[in-house]
Amino acid sequence: MTSSEPPAEPTYADRVFRSPAAMAGGGLLLAIIGWIVVDAAVRGEGRAPWVALTVALFAVPLIVAFTFRPAVHVNDERLRIRNPFRTVTVPWGAVADVRASYSSELVTQSGTKYQLWAIPVSLRQRKRAARRQMQRAADDPHGRTSVTADVSDDESRMAPADRTIAELRATAERLGGRPEAQGEPTTRWAFELLAPLGAGAVLALVLLAL
Repeated sequence: MTSSEPPAEPTYADRVFRSPAAMAGGGLLLAIIGWIVVDAAVRGEGRAPWVALTVALFAVPLIVAFTFRPAVHVNDERLRIRNPFRTVTVPWGAVADVRASYSSELVTQSGTKYQLWAIPVSLRQRKRAARRQMQRAADDPHGRTSVTADVSDDESRMAPADRTIAELRATAERLGGRPEAQGEPTTRWAFELLAPLGAGAVLALVLLAL
């Protein structure tokens, strides 16, 4: 007996956008904090180990929040913006614009703005890309490097952040009308980072009171 139901469409993993430079810097800072805490625990005297633990409870969540945590997860129904202390899920139908000036941000149909921490804007990279475009335009008065140059070639000349923003904007325009991409944005706070920060604050108060 055969089924009349159409085959289900395959489900693909989210595409993830991150900042490799931020993650590398975060790894270095965590290594330094770890070395300080271990050194204080082994060789420290008096309150030194407790002070080191308090600093770690503050520093580690902050480093993770601003370097490892930021990411933008994208699939055919929505994009999930993971910023330092909250995660915002926005269906494509609720996206009005994705843009970048001095920072990257998403604007919803209701006018709410969300920063995209995972896609930092580098003015240096933007200036470098502009110089490359000017050089190519000078080499070819028509602004084309070959007879096969196309839009994808123009996008390749953009700064990385601007190229990513352009891709997200095009995706929103392409998928925003799909029925499964409708809905309202939702927000979840990163309590897994806020909790150790609170514990660090309590420990700091205890140390000051002693």
